[in-house]
Amino acid sequence: MRITWLGHSAFEIVTSEDLHILIDPFITENPACTCSLDEVQADVICVTHGHNDHFGDTLKLAERDGSLVICIHELSKYLECQGIEAWGMNMGGTVEARGVKVTMVNSNHSSDMDFLEGMGPGGSSCGFILELEDGKKIYHSGDTGIFGDMKTVIRDIYSPHLAMLPIGDRFTMGPHEAKIAVEWLDVDVVIPMHYNTFPVIEQDPEKFKEDVESTTGAKVVVLEPGETYQE
Repeated sequence: MRITWLGHSAFEIVTSEDLHILIDPFITENPACTCSLDEVQADVICVTHGHNDHFGDTLKLAERDGSLVICIHELSKYLECQGIEAWGMNMGGTVEARGVKVTMVNSNHSSDMDFLEGMGPGGSSCGFILELEDGKKIYHSGDTGIFGDMKTVIRDIYSPHLAMLPIGDRFTMGPHEAKIAVEWLDVDVVIPMHYNTFPVIEQDPEKFKEDVESTTGAKVVVLEPGETYQE
């Protein structure tokens, strides 16, 4: 498994079976992203919500690669109208896509499609649990504040090994709340996200790493955009 952070909340995951999964592919307009669309491949795209800094290049990539898009039901209807293969789902549901199980879980955030003129309803925001072909479970929280499901439903039922959590504050939880989320989730590995893309979400990930590793058993992997974590 290889996980490459593309900046903000965008990740490319390459599984042991060489399946390429993109989560929240905000690339071309992402000031933190160091790669172009030509440098990524998308067999499956998971979209956590309808804001442009997460929906990003979903349409372009899906049209180019014939990607399957997995997202909340309302976003899937919009994508289907654009000729994209999209599997809509909702909280607590699981689908199996090309050998990977994708479960949709709650997040606390908004989701209207702000890239449309006048905005458009985008259903609910969400997070995802990905169970890869080798059984490893990854949790991408999407944009969220801290909420109780992290220490009950997500930890006790899904038991992810690795979590990608926002630390930027203002639009999501900040470092203090994210540290508590790590304690609740009881994960082995944490990759911070959704910070330093814009001035209003500037944070010190090394301070977050120090705080988390001094009080929990989790390893914090701080990536620069374009860097990869591998297991």
